[in-house]
Amino acid sequence: MRALMALLAAAAVLVPAGCGAADDPAPPTSALPSQGSGTVEIGGRKLTVHVPESYDPAKPAPLVLALHGYSSNAAEVETYFRLVPESERRGFVYAYPDGSTDDRGDQFWNATDACCAFGPQPDDSRYLSELISTIQASYRIDPARVSLIGHSNGGFMAFRMACDHADQISAIVSLNGATWNDPARCKPSKPVSVLAVHSETDETIALGGGDIDGDAYPSAAGTVSQWLRLNRCASTGRAAPNLDLDRNMPAAETSVRVYEQGCAGGSTVQAWTIKGGSHVPQLGPDFTPAVTGFLLAAVKR
Repeated sequence: MRALMALLAAAAVLVPAGCGAADDPAPPTSALPSQGSGTVEIGGRKLTVHVPESYDPAKPAPLVLALHGYSSNAAEVETYFRLVPESERRGFVYAYPDGSTDDRGDQFWNATDACCAFGPQPDDSRYLSELISTIQASYRIDPARVSLIGHSNGGFMAFRMACDHADQISAIVSLNGATWNDPARCKPSKPVSVLAVHSETDETIALGGGDIDGDAYPSAAGTVSQWLRLNRCASTGRAAPNLDLDRNMPAAETSVRVYEQGCAGGSTVQAWTIKGGSHVPQLGPDFTPAVTGFLLAAVKR
């Protein structure tokens, strides 16, 4: 297990860096920024919220949450995804919280049956649900456009949130993560649009599935298949134009498969595969606009 933990940690650390109970009281509304970025502490964990200049309390705005990978943190995932400029450009409220801390001092999300509670097992699903409610109480948020994006362990956690809190979540993007290995553990109350982005040569969370310390996780194809069933989509998708997401790969290295026929509630499932990509792909300038476009297009009915 320690070897696997070290591998996850090495893969998750993107740049030099810089927990508590789910029912801890939320901070006063005045502690959150009215514009720009501000950081507050909730339940012993940091939460940073960015409010775009265009935010108008009279008009509901979308909300996007970003979830970091194992041993990473909120500041690093923002450095990696660079969602603040997209928040300003597209006008969504953006939040990025820290996870829990394990017995090694590394931050993580207690997500699925495979990933990644190596020490304590907090109820991060409830914690994030209550964070969303806190933000909704503090800003004019469109309840039909609340979405998450996560990398690695954060991708697993995004799937967990879609399973547990489909009433709150309109869409998720997972980069090199997976859903529950046991399909019976995922029972969303409503359809959730899902974008599974996976690197073809991911050395940590394998495209074809695998295990973490003996706890299995499904393949990228298995993850997509589960969500096709959950959203009641037809299994025959269509190919869309390739994308150029990884700056280290040849142009348009990412294949795109779209499943939308028959999907319930106007949802969609998409699978993007980065040919030759690693667990921490070197994201190019087209990645963040592409994934935020997917998230913001999803509107819960």
